[in-house]
This record gives sequence, C-alpha cells and structure tokens, in this order.
Amino acid sequence: MMYFREAELADIPGIQLVRNAVKENVLSDPSRVTDSDCEEFICQRGKGWVCDAGGTITGFAIADLRDNNIWALFVHPDFEGMGIGKHLHDMMLDWYFSRGKEHVWLSTSPGTRAERFYHLAGWRETGLTSGGETRFEMSLEEWNEEKLRRAK
Repeated sequence: MMYFREAELADIPGIQLVRNAVKENVLSDPSRVTDSDCEEFICQRGKGWVCDAGGTITGFAIADLRDNNIWALFVHPDFEGMGIGKHLHDMMLDWYFSRGKEHVWLSTSPGTRAERFYHLAGWRETGLTSGGETRFEMSLEEWNEEKLRRAK
C-alpha cells in the first residue's frame, strides 16, 4: 500500500536512492546533491513530501520557499505511471501557494517525460535557463484555474 506524507530526515537515504535511480534528468555527478542539501531544503528552505510503499520511498517532491521554486520532483522508474508524481506535485503546490506565495518556477531537461508532465500539469513554458533547461512558471491564479479545469 502506498501513502503520501511529509518528508522526514529519516527519509533522506530513500530520497537519494530515488534521485539516483532516475533515467532522465540524471545528475552528472551524484555527489553534487548531498544529504545535507536535502536536509536544508526539507527543514529550512521549504518542505518535502514522499510516497511511501511499505517503508520504501517510491517518489518525492521538495518545494523551496526561499528561491520560490520546485527543487525536486522524482519518481523511481519502477513506480512510474502510477500517479505518484501527479499526487506529489499537487500536494506540493497546494502547500506552496498556501504559504502566501504568488509565483513558482522550475526547470527540467528539454525533450523529457518531465517536460511533457509539466506541460500537462498546467505549467507555462517561459524559455530556457542559462544551462539549457526548459524553464516553467506557475502563478497562484494559474494553479487555481488548473484545479478547476481538472474538476470538470
């Protein structure tokens, strides 16, 4: 059984396993995202959520209130296509915008399933980052409109 909950420090090893198992948006150097980075983003800069399947982390999402962006949203390849990413995404955005924020951004590699996911989730493509990633933005108003569209 899978359930979704706020990330805890004890989840960091599972978060790292998921992050390093992905087939797209692979880190060229996995040591660039440390356990202390995860701790900082979960405890100080924002909040994280995980999908827990019997003690195994199958996906996670982390929002950053300081830089007003989505720091991470990843699902283990063995669990893709089950709605985990969508559920984590929606929980994260509802929380993020409940903090009084009006805008959020993220970036992802072009031509990936993630890029397609964000288009389908209502994100607005705004160009490329200096690193060549596709940049997306979402406003509170756009998020509320997306939720209404889905409810129809």
